[in-house]
Amino acid sequence: MEIILIQDVDNLGAANEVVSVKNGYARNYLIPRKMAVENNNSNKKQLEERLKQARKKEEAMLAEINSVIAKLNAAPLKLGAKTGTSGKIFGSVTNLQLSRAIREQKGYEIDRKKIHITEDIKELGSYKATIDFGGGHSTEVEFEVIAE
Repeated sequence: MEIILIQDVDNLGAANEVVSVKNGYARNYLIPRKMAVENNNSNKKQLEERLKQARKKEEAMLAEINSVIAKLNAAPLKLGAKTGTSGKIFGSVTNLQLSRAIREQKGYEIDRKKIHITEDIKELGSYKATIDFGGGHSTEVEFEVIAE
């Protein structure tokens, strides 16, 4: 029997996938638990509509990510840090501070866990960090550490 999976099922397939299973497994386990529906014309049309909606949502999300990337790359961020007389920073700049600077200067809330600073920042100057938006989309952001 061919069925359309509504949700991911271990060792069988992912959501919105058409698979063949034995009749008893489909009728007694998958369909009563709302994990799958029978593969007929009306359910095929619903599947196509769900996939179409998912594509639209993904395109909108991609457009939003691209606009955020453009704004982040428009001008470098400025981070203030307390320094000693030699220009060394007390402590170091972290991804949390960079996340706050993005929120204050650019108006976007980016989770600090998505920001990766490649080197320890213990002096004033210009540096780069990578922001991973997921789904293979990432960007490199320039920021400048200045004395407060």
